[in-house]
Amino acid sequence: MSVFTIPESVLNQVREANERGLTFLRIPREQLGDLNLSELEIPLEIKLDDDTTWILIEVEPEALFVSDELPPENVDRLRKLLRLMRKGIDPYGRRFERTSTVGEFRTKYSSLSPGEVIESETVRLAGRVMAKRLHGKLAFMDLEDHTGRVQIFLSKKEVNDYDDLIKLVDVGDWLGFQGKPMRTKRGEISLRASSWVFLSKCLNPLPEKWHGLKDTKLRYRQRYLDLAINPEVRNRFFLRSKMISLIRKYLESKGFVEVETPVLSPMATGALARPFITHHNALDMDLYLRIAPELYLKRLIVGGMDRVFEIGKVFRNEGISTKHNPEFTILELYQAFGDLSDMMRIAEEMLVYLADNLLGVRELSWMGGKISLEPPFEKVSYAEALERWGGISLDRLREDEEYRKKISSQLEVPWEGNLPHFIDKVFEAVVEPHLVQPTFITDFPVELSPLAKRRKDDPRYVERFELFIANFEIANAFTELNDPDDQAKRFMQQLKLKERGDEEAHAFDKDYIEALKYGLPPTGGMGFGIDRLAMIFTDSQSIREVILFPLLRPEE
Repeated sequence: MSVFTIPESVLNQVREANERGLTFLRIPREQLGDLNLSELEIPLEIKLDDDTTWILIEVEPEALFVSDELPPENVDRLRKLLRLMRKGIDPYGRRFERTSTVGEFRTKYSSLSPGEVIESETVRLAGRVMAKRLHGKLAFMDLEDHTGRVQIFLSKKEVNDYDDLIKLVDVGDWLGFQGKPMRTKRGEISLRASSWVFLSKCLNPLPEKWHGLKDTKLRYRQRYLDLAINPEVRNRFFLRSKMISLIRKYLESKGFVEVETPVLSPMATGALARPFITHHNALDMDLYLRIAPELYLKRLIVGGMDRVFEIGKVFRNEGISTKHNPEFTILELYQAFGDLSDMMRIAEEMLVYLADNLLGVRELSWMGGKISLEPPFEKVSYAEALERWGGISLDRLREDEEYRKKISSQLEVPWEGNLPHFIDKVFEAVVEPHLVQPTFITDFPVELSPLAKRRKDDPRYVERFELFIANFEIANAFTELNDPDDQAKRFMQQLKLKERGDEEAHAFDKDYIEALKYGLPPTGGMGFGIDRLAMIFTDSQSIREVILFPLLRPEE
């Protein structure tokens, strides 16, 4: 292997590529200067200052430098890239007009008999090559797009640049084909190709066919590869997309109007959660990423928009788990002249509508078991649930400090002087593990619900439910508090908690109180966790399975 000193300007580009963690670099040939390249002994080894080694392996039509740590298969794909360029074939093609998707093609020609070819029709398909098989002067490729996979039948007699196609195409490359629909003698629906075009060269080999991409963290970090290799992952996100579309369709059919409210706000309101804080340079003020759109949406009800909903991102600076992601998607809806009973009806109706239209069944598979979405769902009060599944008295939790300490010790739930937080954590520990089938937990303690209307018969509780399915909360609904004086007092109670160090306590929103003074009609409101809903309909155990790009700790 020859040792050669290349121009400093080129060497600096190689150094920078190495520093950035790149493994190859293409440089225009002329940047190597007036060297007689035909006399050079390729490959040329280049030693960098940090003792790493790069190699100049090609000079036509571009100079190609690769790290000596780059695997041989990657190097081979790079060589093919330059060979394509030398032949005048653009490895990163332009627009290709398909006549159909793969799925449409397979459906349309499913009735073909073995050996039948439709010479009168020309079809154009595009996708990623997922397999390649050679049989003398015949070759077969499996072409895949988002709708499925189909075989491409290739004959040296019929295909332009057949040798280039066979030698320079790798599994993973994106190609477009034109040809005739056929079914092979063995019964496989195929496209008998007559021409082809490169759409994009795949420079990294895809994971092995039989092993696929199984590393969970790698799947999340390189979701593009996860989607390319695992059709079931693609299908999961297509189902999620359809689910959101159906939610919109359902709500619009009920007279709801979709709106958009601010993501950046001068205060974090609408939920009990720790916010993310950012800074607006031009206004020189701190702003919060919204933790909920609730108070803006209820302002719209005050303004006369009597049925509104929003689907959007919210952000909560809290822990990450299989059920929690700091950035998640929420549906919130509000209906004037309604109450909690309207929200309960909508929740049941919408889930049945989704089940019928997404899956065609109302009994869902969940972690080896079954969940029935057949209404009506069970209803259990908050106090009854604590008593039934934990033998715990809510009244004594509220009033008896010694009892709280006893429960704290039994459940290993710390008592830190914050009663709402403690009650909530006790509920999580003893009740949630039992809520597999759809269950409305109703009549929440007022301490946990600063935005909900009190029960007329017992002001210690509010008109609120949380809908649980598969052991976690799916929806949260209120009869909305519309008394500005009561709301101001609840905000003051939250301020006292915040002063004692509760970072999740609600802020005092003076403008919202002002809005209530103009009259909020009786209103029912509800929030649905879109990500958790997608988990239920796709039988996914982790929320990261239904978020395309979940937040991950950076790689070291």
